[in-house]
Amino acid sequence: MQSPIPAPPESAAWFIPSKLLIVRLGSMGDIIHTLPAATALRQAFPHTSLGWAIEERWAELLCALPEPRSGPLSPGRPLVDRVHAFHTKTWRKSMFSPQTWEQSAAGLSELLAQRYEVAVDFQGAAKSALLARFSGARMIYGMAEPREDIASMLYTRHVMVRGNHVVEQNLSLAESVVRRPLPMPKIQFPRDEAAEKRCQDRSPQFVLLNPGAGWGAKQWPAERYGQVARQLAQDGMQVLINFGPGEEPLMRAVVSASGGTATGVTGSLTELIALTRRARLFIGGDTGPLHLAAALGIPVVAIFGPTNPARNGPFGTRSVVLRSSASSTSHARRAEPDPGMLEISPDEVVAAARELLESDRG
Repeated sequence: MQSPIPAPPESAAWFIPSKLLIVRLGSMGDIIHTLPAATALRQAFPHTSLGWAIEERWAELLCALPEPRSGPLSPGRPLVDRVHAFHTKTWRKSMFSPQTWEQSAAGLSELLAQRYEVAVDFQGAAKSALLARFSGARMIYGMAEPREDIASMLYTRHVMVRGNHVVEQNLSLAESVVRRPLPMPKIQFPRDEAAEKRCQDRSPQFVLLNPGAGWGAKQWPAERYGQVARQLAQDGMQVLINFGPGEEPLMRAVVSASGGTATGVTGSLTELIALTRRARLFIGGDTGPLHLAAALGIPVVAIFGPTNPARNGPFGTRSVVLRSSASSTSHARRAEPDPGMLEISPDEVVAAARELLESDRG
């Protein structure tokens, strides 16, 4: 049995952990909003071994296919030394399955074997706080007002975060670990040369549209995306429609409404990163692909409804955020479209797109 890892004293401002665990399981946008804080920790502790606990479906945001999940840093895994991928959603659906128990036991055993000294929970949920605790780390940092109150019971360090945007709040949590102010860093996404090469043949003039959303209230109608695509095609732009698993009918509806001027594209997250790097412009709602585009410095037209762009909007790039005064902030996962989003017209979106494209030419 491993001996417990001693906790450094509260006053040990000099303490630099040899191993530090970041916990942010999902979703895609939330992980991207955590990357600046994680990058700041990497820069502050260049010799510390960084691990990240993440949902399997989002692991490519940290490690490109087919890069190994652990080992020396590389272009395919530029930030963390080890990726701990979990299937927590599958575990909940099949809680009593022997396979579930085997997978969870193996994942937790591998996590504990790393002997992390410090864990930082950027998610603030019960499951993320439990993973931080199961890591064996004796110092567990979390927000003083987490998303789920029960999470705070598992932290040893409670941090009052600062900032309006969630990226700024995450950075302030990282600052509490380092115990000094940290500059907002430039982040690096995994890079796979094969995926990059496959995207090189794309037109340098393409606009990437993303009609999908995490839930119905955040989704602008497919027909309106099609109308936007049609108008931008008339301007000489190639329009690509990004769609994920299960979104084929949505993509087909956009292509149909565009009069066939738009083309659907899909692929792995590694391929989406490579494709997004080359876009002239991104148009979409409050979704992971939009936040990926913003983090890559791609100009963004963001169509917002029930979520607050001051906290969750595009960060770190030129953008136009469209949100009706009829929309109110709510994170209720309603299936029906937000009434305020329906007040945003295709002409408004096209005008915002043309504004950003024109400034880009200048």
